[in-house]
Amino acid sequence: MERGKGMQFVGDSRVKANNRKPNIPKDYSEYPGKTEAFWPNFLLKEWMVGAVFLMGYLCLTVAHPAPLERMADPTDAGYIPLPDWYFLFMYQLLKYQYASGDFNVIGAVVIPGLAFGALLIAPWLDTGKERRPLKRPIASGMMMLAIIATIYLTWESVDQHDWEAAAEQGAIAEEGDIDTEAEGYAIYTGNQSCIGCHGDTMAGGSGGPSLLETEKSAEEVMDVIINGQGAMPGGLFEGTDEELEILAEYIAAHGNPEE
Repeated sequence: MERGKGMQFVGDSRVKANNRKPNIPKDYSEYPGKTEAFWPNFLLKEWMVGAVFLMGYLCLTVAHPAPLERMADPTDAGYIPLPDWYFLFMYQLLKYQYASGDFNVIGAVVIPGLAFGALLIAPWLDTGKERRPLKRPIASGMMMLAIIATIYLTWESVDQHDWEAAAEQGAIAEEGDIDTEAEGYAIYTGNQSCIGCHGDTMAGGSGGPSLLETEKSAEEVMDVIINGQGAMPGGLFEGTDEELEILAEYIAAHGNPEE
């Protein structure tokens, strides 16, 4: 009897067949330089580029922390806000004549909508298999136009912004060492016109300067309160003449005249 002759092999459904195929990317050699496997070739490149930029941004935030300004004051109508750097191009666009004022909808909705909409439909406008930018004029042209416009508007916004005025209006005022138990402080906080403009610590507030740096005497402070000075109108104080005198002496005493 020959060896193995007449033997039968019976399969067992409880034993899983090891018929898995190795994860081998599809052969794209017939399209050299035009396409490649998404996983893992293309996705790995995307991850590597993203990791490089992420590390760069982390190093930048550690080396140059974001500057802080004073506490936000919604009652300060004179404060001019400035968006973050990645929105400066939109900030600059809204300064132009046909993108602001009566045409604000065009600058805030229509133009950005057309720009971002064009970038979204770019894959459907250019369905070629070429990957070289020169062979894809539609997609490459739209991307270059978007990059040039963004860089130009951002540069114009930075160049035209008054950085000195922005630093001054956003400067953090140091709280002064004031006597909060004095009668003058009670009179000061009891008048909304005083505390509303100069803050509860007299360090400046909604458009009002700091009273801790005044070089005026009590008589001069009384004259300013009664008659006004600059943007400050007169006649805002609500109280008796005695209270006015106490308040003026209190403000003058907390001033810091230069030696």
